[in-house]
Amino acid sequence: MAQSTLDSMPGASTGTVVVTEPLNFWGGKRVKPREEKNAEPVFEPATGRVLCQMVPCGAEEVDEAIQSAYAAYQKWSKMAGMERARVMLEAARIIRERREKIAKLEVINNGKSIIEALVDIDIAWQSIEYYAGLAGTLAGQHIQLPGGAFAYTRREPLGVCVGIGAWNYPFQIASWKSAPALACGNAMVFKPSPMTPVTAVILAEIYKEAGVPDGLFCVVQGGAETGSLLCHHPKVAKVSFTGSVPTGKKVQTSTALFPTHGLYVMEILTITCKHLVLDNCRDDMTCVKEEIFGPVMSVLPFDTEEEVIKRANNTTFGLASGVFTRDISRAHRVAENLEAGTCFINNYNISPVEVPFGGYKMSGFGRENGQVTIEYYSQLKTVVVEMGDVESLF
Repeated sequence: MAQSTLDSMPGASTGTVVVTEPLNFWGGKRVKPREEKNAEPVFEPATGRVLCQMVPCGAEEVDEAIQSAYAAYQKWSKMAGMERARVMLEAARIIRERREKIAKLEVINNGKSIIEALVDIDIAWQSIEYYAGLAGTLAGQHIQLPGGAFAYTRREPLGVCVGIGAWNYPFQIASWKSAPALACGNAMVFKPSPMTPVTAVILAEIYKEAGVPDGLFCVVQGGAETGSLLCHHPKVAKVSFTGSVPTGKKVQTSTALFPTHGLYVMEILTITCKHLVLDNCRDDMTCVKEEIFGPVMSVLPFDTEEEVIKRANNTTFGLASGVFTRDISRAHRVAENLEAGTCFINNYNISPVEVPFGGYKMSGFGRENGQVTIEYYSQLKTVVVEMGDVESLF
């Protein structure tokens, strides 16, 4: 099943792969675009060569994918958590078994190094494995009330969730978003970045091979228009978005009528360069104020702890921060005062799937990874039961 595109990977190298299979996936299979108009070339970053054509999905295709996901959700949500866990563990096993092939395709798709791509694929199967472990533990509470009455809560899925991914971690983000969604009993329609459309459909094939109901994880291709169609669809219960701040604001506005607990954003800028260290920087420089998605470090001197915390927090972003010190008291004090979703102490950019990940301020809201994400992909229902005589309220 998922071997189709991956079969050529062992002998493949940069500049040799051409993707000709359809990149959409719903109803348990790849789906050809209804029309070939508005096709956009997808470039291999290492060579600038055209890797494939990305044809954006229109309204009918988006609706077809969401209807497929909804039908699958109705089956999947009725399964016990342990039943869902077994399927997810099988998906994690398949990814682990084919990690080298998927990583090589990710390099061709995204342009990152094979070392980093292998880490991404490992994090992907670990995320699915982690949430498989939580699927069977989802439970509510029992609350005793006066007179023998009682109440209980049920943790229930939301329905069809939409995931919108970014170009920098194509396969990993698709896994990060789908794993908690599926563990809670939801279905997901995922739209990858139009710049990196190739590997998300591999994940869809793997879920299919592992045994999920047809349509449970769908992939639709497209840009802003397709994303808007997804966000406005009445059967969509939640949108989880990773991407630029301007696009994130549009998504937030589009989904104002829907629960968007998992929505978080990060600013994406593009720069092409070798490893670069910029010294003698000032706080008002663009390279200091804005995120650079490239191997660039801006270095600024400081004199006091109070000064550096104030300057570090003087930004509209807050995804991650870090402190290197041998003074453990200072480490925890600085971590407490830095305004960021994550603070690393004597390490950096470590993303264990057990630990929540997300930002402060314009770097977004909501979290991915960790137990807390279960709350973002589920909802609580309270049931109140009277065991005695019913008194008339009128």
